[in-house]
Amino acid sequence: MTSGYHFFLGLAFMSLCVMQTVSTLDVYIVYLGLKDVQDPILTSKYHLRLLSGVFQRKEDAKQSMVYSYKHSFSGFSAKINSTQAATLAGMEEVISVFKSRILRLHTTRSWDFMGLNLNPAGDQSKPLQLTHGDNTVVGLFDTGIWPESKSFHEEPNMHPIPRTWKGKCVCGQNFNPKTACNLKLVGARYYLNGYEQEHGPLNTNETSEYRSPRDANGHGTHTASIAVGSTVKTAGFFGFGQGTARGGAPRARLAVYKVCWEDGKCSEADILAAFDEAIKDGVNVISASFGSPPPQLPFYNSSTDIGSFHAMQEGISVIFSAGNNGPDPSLVQNVAPWSTCVGASSIDRNFPTRVLLDNSLSFMGESFNTKHIEARLVGARKYFRGGICKTDRWRNKSAVGDVILCFSTQGPVAIEEAEVASWIANATGLIFANSPTRQYVDVDIIPTIRIDMTQGAKLNSYLSQSIKNQAKVCIFPSKTVIKQSPAPVVADFSSRGPSSISPDILKPDISAPGISILAAWPPGISPTSTEIDQRSVEWNFQSGTSMSCPHVSGVVALIKSVHPGWSPAAIKSALMTTAYNKDKNHDTVLSGGTNEECTPFDIGAGHLNPLKAMDPGLVYDTKTDDYILFLCNNGYTKDQIKKIINLNPGTTINCPKQRATNAHLNYPSITVSSLQSTITIKRTVRNVSAKKITVYIASIVSPHGVEVTVWPRILFFTYLSDEHSYYVTLKPQKMSRGRYDYGEIVWFDGFYTVKSPLVVCVDTAATDDDDDAIDGSLQALDELKQV
Repeated sequence: MTSGYHFFLGLAFMSLCVMQTVSTLDVYIVYLGLKDVQDPILTSKYHLRLLSGVFQRKEDAKQSMVYSYKHSFSGFSAKINSTQAATLAGMEEVISVFKSRILRLHTTRSWDFMGLNLNPAGDQSKPLQLTHGDNTVVGLFDTGIWPESKSFHEEPNMHPIPRTWKGKCVCGQNFNPKTACNLKLVGARYYLNGYEQEHGPLNTNETSEYRSPRDANGHGTHTASIAVGSTVKTAGFFGFGQGTARGGAPRARLAVYKVCWEDGKCSEADILAAFDEAIKDGVNVISASFGSPPPQLPFYNSSTDIGSFHAMQEGISVIFSAGNNGPDPSLVQNVAPWSTCVGASSIDRNFPTRVLLDNSLSFMGESFNTKHIEARLVGARKYFRGGICKTDRWRNKSAVGDVILCFSTQGPVAIEEAEVASWIANATGLIFANSPTRQYVDVDIIPTIRIDMTQGAKLNSYLSQSIKNQAKVCIFPSKTVIKQSPAPVVADFSSRGPSSISPDILKPDISAPGISILAAWPPGISPTSTEIDQRSVEWNFQSGTSMSCPHVSGVVALIKSVHPGWSPAAIKSALMTTAYNKDKNHDTVLSGGTNEECTPFDIGAGHLNPLKAMDPGLVYDTKTDDYILFLCNNGYTKDQIKKIINLNPGTTINCPKQRATNAHLNYPSITVSSLQSTITIKRTVRNVSAKKITVYIASIVSPHGVEVTVWPRILFFTYLSDEHSYYVTLKPQKMSRGRYDYGEIVWFDGFYTVKSPLVVCVDTAATDDDDDAIDGSLQALDELKQV
């Protein structure tokens, strides 16, 4: 027995040695900053020379190269092993080397709900949406486009394509640029090298995918329609949500960069290639609805953070979705301060569905039900063991003629699982009881009525009192109703802050509609994206921060059209300081998933307010140089920062010996993640309104347990003085260990209201030797003394 034990132990050791000697190849990204990007040909040769340093033959280096990023920044991706990656990382020219990850997608009435309707407002002769946008190009990073959709037809009297546009439509499978592209769809590219290195060659014979910019998923078509879709008067989904559909900027141009594929996967190597070319092409806005859940990687190891940083330096606003991992805290994604992170919320449209039991007991749920259904209502235990509505619990009995009552708490089980299980059982329909804070209607594979737990308990009690544990149920067709429910409400799935990697920067930045959004859809893809669904539609409902992101992208395109000289930071400031936190009933916006009042970690600065954002009064602008301290705090060295920033003349880089708080970044919100003692923070605002001579007065809502002082309390703007700084001193007034409290600072001149969230975590019970949170305030204190 002992000898046998040692024999197997020896085999295990030999196997371990073999495993350690096997060289695993992965796609790595090698980032070089802005070095030598003037000549793309020379830059590519330089990349190959660097890569050849870790190969014995130059030909092997050529074969391993996936992309050379050579237009807007410098770097490359290659399929190499960890030893080669480590060697490259040790080279002086290299800023960072990281493995390319696979990121995931975050998957009408909304514009009217936000006040951006098709009726002229005030002294306008035409609505804002139909008069601006021709001079902006929105780059959409997604699953491609269905160019035949009416959403991408040319708007009437569109101007010629802007001369600044340098992009193109590329040819590909089932995609002819001559017929697909027009004055609306001005660019279309696709990126596949990174994806194929991870998953093998794309087999278009066994899947519905296209080796071209054409969309085989639906997600890209849907998000593009939300952002810049043309005006279409006959939109609707089987009679629901009927009306005129359009994007936020119907006259803006669309450039599609297909980086995600049918399975919803997006390679970072491909994403960085899209950033490289989109910046060169001349887009004005980039909209990207994908990401990766925590743990968040350092900013220099993230393709989206690197790409969006270089886009920001060229004046391009980058809008990301926050992710769909709510309502738990600290799961927000895409948190770089130079991009905009968008959470999801509801609009004031519902689809009530009446349910009648035994012609006597009536309930009201929500659904997209188009039929009048008469059947038996039965409990889940009849068809599923333990009453758990999952396929592996099915009793192999047919449920034809029955509507099954399922509870999310039995299992627990997700509504999608209950749908599939009920469909396999051949049920006539499903009534699904869930928490009222997690209710939102979606497109289903069988008629599915959503009810809350209170209604579910009554239904269950009624069934238990019947002789056969069943009842006659009549389900009526759903209706479309507007303005009958509190809205907005932050979606329960919307990822919440604080940021897990930079908690002194508020994320998400803002919230926008992301629940049951109607937009364009490829007719060749079923509305549920399943093979068992044989329906064909041109419009579809989708929910997710993927849908809220392009809402903001469309508004940014409008702002960029009206104010072409505004920086991405100024535009984000306009969005944040004009956002609102009250619903249509003038109550505080609720947080889905908790049913409590939302905090800035749920909704950011508030809900998107497009018309107000066009004319915000004041903006907090952030120049590229202002990010130097942030980059220092996040691990970049002085030499690395020089390689990635186009420094203004005279700018010096001095990273502090100890990390300072990022709260000093000139951001439209103030967040202090660890307030242990008094700290002073500086903010600078610029007057961008037509009122050149105006006086703003500050008002303060102090977070609980924090004394807040603003100095000066009055800002006087003139033709010669359109920019002023002010100082915010925060002093803890309580003993606490890591509890967040919330307030705000509001500047008001009698017309403009400029709000900034104030988020403070008092941590006075922390150890005395942790002084990092106050080191960065010394410079602001010195400036305040000098003033």
